[in-house]
Amino acid sequence: MSNEFIALAVPFFLLFSAIFILLFGLSVYYTKNRGYTITLGTLFVSFIVSANGVGQKYSMEILPDVFNSMVVYDTFSATFISLFLLGGFLTLAIAKSFVDKTNFFTHESFVLLLLSLFGMVVLTMANELLTAFIALEIASMSVYILVGLNRDSLKASEAFFKYLLLGSFSASFYLLGMMLIYAQAKSTNLDAIAEYILHTELHSQLLIVAGSMLIMITVMFKIAAVPFGAWVLDVYEGASLPITAYMAGVFKIAIFAFVLRLFLKDYITFDAIYDPLIIGGALVTMFVGSLLAVIQQSVKKMLAASSVVHSGYLLIAFASIGEATASATSAIIFYLFAYFISAIGAFGVLSYISKGSDKLINYEDLDGLAKTRPIIAASLTIFMLSLAGFPSTIGFIGKFYILTSAIEAGYTYLAFFGVVSAFISIYYYFKVITHLYFKEAGHVEVHYGYKVSLAFIVISALVVLWGGVGTSLLLDIPGINELNALSKYSVESLGL
Repeated sequence: MSNEFIALAVPFFLLFSAIFILLFGLSVYYTKNRGYTITLGTLFVSFIVSANGVGQKYSMEILPDVFNSMVVYDTFSATFISLFLLGGFLTLAIAKSFVDKTNFFTHESFVLLLLSLFGMVVLTMANELLTAFIALEIASMSVYILVGLNRDSLKASEAFFKYLLLGSFSASFYLLGMMLIYAQAKSTNLDAIAEYILHTELHSQLLIVAGSMLIMITVMFKIAAVPFGAWVLDVYEGASLPITAYMAGVFKIAIFAFVLRLFLKDYITFDAIYDPLIIGGALVTMFVGSLLAVIQQSVKKMLAASSVVHSGYLLIAFASIGEATASATSAIIFYLFAYFISAIGAFGVLSYISKGSDKLINYEDLDGLAKTRPIIAASLTIFMLSLAGFPSTIGFIGKFYILTSAIEAGYTYLAFFGVVSAFISIYYYFKVITHLYFKEAGHVEVHYGYKVSLAFIVISALVVLWGGVGTSLLLDIPGINELNALSKYSVESLGL
């Protein structure tokens, strides 16, 4: 299977399936279960095809005569595309009971999910700013509508309106920044911009610097960095649990994937200019995110606030790229995978036990769950430990790589604040574990989903442990080193 075929087949298949479900949903033969099955099958097949492009170093332009070098396919994009598709598959598989028990998951919901993934796939392969913007907006608009699916919920409607309004406003900064870059570089192609930056004096690149900062505002909004992430708690609260899991575990990764390509190809020479902004953003994001997470009474909102903290960790690695390029960039990719699987699992557990309920899950709702549902409690405990960066979990390895890259780059104080933030996170993550194991079961009615969904939750929990301790001592199965090697291959495919 050629890499060019994979690069064309995956987005085409996603788009074709979205259009098919849109039309099929209007026929008398459509049922929700059939729409669900088609969507899940599409994601599974797409993931299998995409995974064939992972594990080897390569980079190629896709039909350059047709797309005019606007789209590239390399190990970097193949790795992230596989993550998107796996994330979408896990989100939907775990949410089976939630989808069945709700009336607002119509066939349009599956269409929007596939369209958002299509946008993310194109965004990851984009080698041109305008192409990236169109792909980003396809993904963003689909997610905006998914947030407001439950039209009977005032919180969902409020979340949709707030996310749409602020998201559209932030997108205007991207367009203005792109205009400034084009005015100076006379191109929106990333390779052409990189060539211009490389052969031009810094004092002659003021428009590019200003335009890049405007684009950074859009990025900071999308990853919910402080102060641009004021929307995150309300939006995560209003969205249904599967969509919250999808936003936290998949959509955020797509943004980081594009920013990483953009930064490494074009703006790495500007690290002296951008580092103070990124460092300041990392510190404020970790501090405010930790504060918000500590004061929450809802587990869902606590996880939403903690996702802000994780954006701060990733910003630490971005600040370290200039001095420790290889280790920092591979650390970002590894950490994104670690956070992705942990967040999908944590939100998936909440989705599993809520079974379509729009009610927020508070800490008290988890009281004594270890006695009644030990497997669910054990899985949720593993996800909490990983998000907290506890040893023997993949989250610990991810944080270790992030903080090590900061020390290598000379930002020891950033690593120190990262450790302090991790210690603070022990409080709100272990609070969940306390309620699971050390509180008496209450009289709150808790619903549970299907056993198939539980199986995917358990598999995700095992992956979290596998990524933390490896398996090379017991079985001939790839472990931590292979994941780290894949991260390095992805970076090297960008020409580093």
